[in-house]
Amino acid sequence: MFTSLPLHEIVISVAILAAAYTFRGVTGFGSGLIAIPLLTLFMPLTFVVPCINVLDVSASLVHGWRHREYTQWRELLPVLPFTAIGVIVAIYLLKSVHPALMVHALGGFILLFAVYSLIGPEFKQRCSRKWAGFAGSLGGMIGTMFGTGGPLYVIYFQMRGLPKSIFRSTIATLFLIDGGMRFTGYVGSGFYNRDMVLWIAVAFPVMALGLFIGGRIHTGITQRQFQRAIGVLLVISGIALLAK
Repeated sequence: MFTSLPLHEIVISVAILAAAYTFRGVTGFGSGLIAIPLLTLFMPLTFVVPCINVLDVSASLVHGWRHREYTQWRELLPVLPFTAIGVIVAIYLLKSVHPALMVHALGGFILLFAVYSLIGPEFKQRCSRKWAGFAGSLGGMIGTMFGTGGPLYVIYFQMRGLPKSIFRSTIATLFLIDGGMRFTGYVGSGFYNRDMVLWIAVAFPVMALGLFIGGRIHTGITQRQFQRAIGVLLVISGIALLAK
């Protein structure tokens, strides 16, 4: 797959990865939301998602380890069993649902999240841990199918009212564990092949450079402005996927 791409599409892929992981270096999440819908415009979803999963797990390991003392395990543990259930269901769907339908479903999900990013409310009231099942199962399922389940976890932990440092470390640790579950499922289902390994090898230094640059960007843009900026990009990519 990767070796058969025209040179200009390889260059575009590298640029998308650089932008996605620079954004993640700034915010701590969001690489999959940028990279996956754009890369899926010229590569199969079942190729892109497992590859990005390896990169995201590596990025989460860096963030989670660096700030591990802030991880709030009592917030994580109620989510994890439901995440595992979502991953199992999604692996079955990936192997049984037609690829074109999956791409259109991704486009629909991306557009829905884009609308939330642009006009959705900012949550000020703490939610109950009873929502952990919903966030975990849906986040694990959508993350495994589309590589973009992170927003559901982000919304849940935002509604739990975690302080910024605890939120960043806890969400990174969850992404790491969730990504490890997905990786195990992808390997067990035979998704990885030699071409994927080559693509990942090329992508690793791009990811590392993006995280390094993003980590050193100091910006006055608020989280809400970031959210709206990514919403505009998601509208464009979601429409493109639905039209594909």
